[in-house]
Amino acid sequence: MQFSAREDIEAPVNAVFEMVADFERFERMAMRRGIEVRRMSDHMGVVPGTSWQTEFRLRGKPRHVDIQMAECEPPSHMRFEASSKGMNGFTLIEFLALSQRRTRLSVDMTLAAKSLPARLLLQSFRLGQSRFRRRFQLRLKEFAREIEERHLHGT
Repeated sequence: MQFSAREDIEAPVNAVFEMVADFERFERMAMRRGIEVRRMSDHMGVVPGTSWQTEFRLRGKPRHVDIQMAECEPPSHMRFEASSKGMNGFTLIEFLALSQRRTRLSVDMTLAAKSLPARLLLQSFRLGQSRFRRRFQLRLKEFAREIEERHLHGT
């Protein structure tokens, strides 16, 4: 199962990359939403090998997902790999400079099941796929507007 979304942002590519690479901010956002996040890497930089362990509840069941930054090429892209008991996922985030002050942010996410319960979970996602795609695009759009605002006010 694959999801893709893209948004154009009124900010330079380096600024957008830097804000997306603010992992501490994403960790805090996840914790506010009830997701337990532990960074497993000693370093705080944006380098391949950076990894996290996460725990959360989905559909009433506890889930554990390990995430690792597999690739990072500033300011063009980042690639993450995620794995859980029954599923694998890959996320590619690409940054394309459209001009000196405009950047296209593209996010491609792929999920693949390794077990029967995970296949059933993915099948239920497929049934609500159009709703999920709309929410995915809306969240990226909100995030893009937030980046523009932060860039404009220098925060």
